[in-house]
Amino acid sequence: MRTTILLLAAALTGCGVSETATVAASAGAAKAKEAEQAKNAPAQVQGKLDEAMKQAEQKREGGDAR
Repeated sequence: MRTTILLLAAALTGCGVSETATVAASAGAAKAKEAEQAKNAPAQVQGKLDEAMKQAEQKREGGDAR
């Protein structure tokens, strides 16, 4: 009886450890993805600014032609 309780306790503890490891790995992967997105953010913002400037220039040129 005592051995069964110890084996059951050990099995439950093992499940908790593997679950903790899985959660930690998932959190690490999410942080890595977040860091990659943050690294790409300045280029995306610059691209949007360049496009807005291009559109503004086209509007100015169109207005000057009238």
